[in-house]
Amino acid sequence: MAKIFKEQSALRITVKTFTNLEGAETAVIKFCKPDGSTGEFTATVGDPNKGVIFHEVIESEIDISGWWSFWAFITFEDGRTAAGEAAKVYIWEQGK
Repeated sequence: MAKIFKEQSALRITVKTFTNLEGAETAVIKFCKPDGSTGEFTATVGDPNKGVIFHEVIESEIDISGWWSFWAFITFEDGRTAAGEAAKVYIWEQGK
């Protein structure tokens, strides 16, 4: 994987959930930034049978360098939820 840089916006975050996403009502990619703040990105289901979701990053979403954690969170139509295992990704300062 190539380096990801702070303030990069030509980026797609893709998560494989290993869960069949047929019947998914919402999909988000939750995150924890290096400063401890948390949030989520709205995700699109790319391949429901393979459990793939993704988010197209927009300007200023990746705003802090350091170790970020990302994980999937799915809510199904019947109210069930599924959280994925977190993946740690280092976000670099530009020019480093």
